[in-house]
Amino acid sequence: QVQLVESGGGLVQAGGSLRLSCAASGRTFSSYEMGWFRQAPGKEREFVATISWTGGSAYVADSVKGRFTINRDNAKNTVYLQMISLKPEDTAVYYCAAGQKLLARAGYEYDYWGQGTQVTVSS
Repeated sequence: QVQLVESGGGLVQAGGSLRLSCAASGRTFSSYEMGWFRQAPGKEREFVATISWTGGSAYVADSVKGRFTINRDNAKNTVYLQMISLKPEDTAVYYCAAGQKLLARAGYEYDYWGQGTQVTVSS
């Protein structure tokens, strides 16, 4: 069982940066593949990034490639999403998720979800 709590969201101007954190409970965090998703109002949930349990492999969606970076610190039971050059279209609730499938990009492939953190990018 893993419980996930996101933080770090907020209001930022276009071009700005934020770093989201996802803190996990449980002693098995390091064995889980981790992902970030987002959902904008009126839109479906969208895959953003994923990272392997070792941190050695990662994949980010084309829509954020070059701007977003995912990494993790297993000693701190935390996964991060560093976001730079933010755009208004990045506005969404961001969720982290934990699962067992390597570099999974579909929401159904994850077993545990956080409650989300709001990111709002003003133009």
